[in-house]
Amino acid sequence: MEKKYLPEIQIDLMGEEDIDEVIEIEKRSFTNPWSKYAFLSELKENRFSTYIVIRAEGRVVGYGGMWIIFDEAHVTNIAVLPEYRGLGIGELIMRTLIDLARKRGVMKMTLEVRKSNFVAQNLYNKLGFKPTGIRRGYYTDNNEDAIIMWKDIE
Repeated sequence: MEKKYLPEIQIDLMGEEDIDEVIEIEKRSFTNPWSKYAFLSELKENRFSTYIVIRAEGRVVGYGGMWIIFDEAHVTNIAVLPEYRGLGIGELIMRTLIDLARKRGVMKMTLEVRKSNFVAQNLYNKLGFKPTGIRRGYYTDNNEDAIIMWKDIE
């Protein structure tokens, strides 16, 4: 059932205890979802990674992650449960990642987005990301191109 209002939410750093719920969001959001091992590896072995979760109504309803290397951040993924989309949770995730990156001295942030994902492109444009290039055939499930976007962090 689609939500019509933004419930009370909580923003936390992702922990191992969140992975099963994050995997459920992955499966409901992407044709090639990340595995449990991929998230465990990100949390335990990748010193460059930062992942957050959004909790509402007793569960994880969205998440996002990035790698910070020197003064650049690369958004790795972001997703929201389908029934919580359209409530501003994706924007909250992105604004939180941008704020965390800024606090860690990041000067620029980048991401890739499917050429067909106009909703995400509109969000990224709203947040100041600009298209700078194309990665041909980037998405392996259907060989779709990715638009590369960059943002200067003030």
